Amino acid sequence: MDLKPRSAEKLFEGEGGEYYSWSSKEFPLLSESKVGGGRLVLRPRGFALPHYADCAKIGYVLQGNDGVVGMVFPNTKKEVVVKLRTGDIIPVPLGVLSWWLNEGDSELIILFLGKTNDAHIPGEFTYFLQTGGRGILAGFSNDFISRAYGLTKDEADKLANSQGGVLIIPLPKHKTLPKPDQADRHLVYNIDAAVPDHKVKNSGSWTSVTGAKFPFIGKVGLSTNHLKLGVDSISSLIYTTDSSTQMIYVLKGDGRIQIVGINGERVLDSEVKVGDLVVVPRFFVVAVMAGVEGIECLSVITSSDYKNVTSKDILQIDHEFDNVSHIWPVLEDIASSESTLAALSPETLQSSLNITADFADLLISKIRKNSCILP
Repeated sequence: MDLKPRSAEKLFEGEGGEYYSWSSKEFPLLSESKVGGGRLVLRPRGFALPHYADCAKIGYVLQGNDGVVGMVFPNTKKEVVVKLRTGDIIPVPLGVLSWWLNEGDSELIILFLGKTNDAHIPGEFTYFLQTGGRGILAGFSNDFISRAYGLTKDEADKLANSQGGVLIIPLPKHKTLPKPDQADRHLVYNIDAAVPDHKVKNSGSWTSVTGAKFPFIGKVGLSTNHLKLGVDSISSLIYTTDSSTQMIYVLKGDGRIQIVGINGERVLDSEVKVGDLVVVPRFFVVAVMAGVEGIECLSVITSSDYKNVTSKDILQIDHEFDNVSHIWPVLEDIASSESTLAALSPETLQSSLNITADFADLLISKIRKNSCILP
């Protein structure tokens, strides 16, 4: 196994921001362990168009206090909009539609780590954009779009092709999106501000977030840990007992990581720096030692079930997330009254599709008359 640390590669750059990812070709252990990662950079007014992915993941806000995420959960009619700040963890369940916006004056940077058991490319996230030059709407022929939405051919062309941007666009100043609702802050957990589970004076701290502490994280079958080590301090020798894989991302400082595997073989002994990602195979033992600046790491651990979430915890989560656990197949569409587009606000539709308010009203009126089967 090649376990050496890797940094992410730039996959996309536009006026609104950038997206980085770890390639499974360059980092084969990702596909072998069925995990993946990416990093989203949004410049001021940067807007990541509505999309869903073939993976369940956790977002962690590395930088920025003026981020906004909008999400539509399967089979719901409500667009949930949440404020994001540095240190926030935001779970993104498999197949959930989301958009991301930077309302601040400096860059918003979000790290994504998750599992790729259901991914088209093991070890990588594949995104499906609903709008834009590479969006799903632009992929269908004009006659399909006009029939599905009850539009004229000119209106169908406007719907599918007005937004020429790809993935991340700069949102014009005159455009607005829905404001965050403080009542939905229960969907995020600020791990930076949390009381550590373990703390040793002048040496460091360890904060763990599982479904028992943050029920919504159980819906993605992941947990996370935040490790801070002072100069020359070292973490304990740790391994997972339930066949989980651990991903360790270096947030700050520098240090050294060792991993020992089968037959007591030391399979990694490497210096690490900010931006490095290390994957620890299941049952292997890992330890982190801080360098001259200390070190701060975020680790995400996979899980095949929701062991850390009790039935009582699940019942406390709002009913709109009941379909997220994927105990049975969940189907979603983008043209009927039950669709993800119907759940988006008029402001989000206008910006995502680059259409006028009048055309957005027309589209909404058409969608709300549609069913999943059209005559």
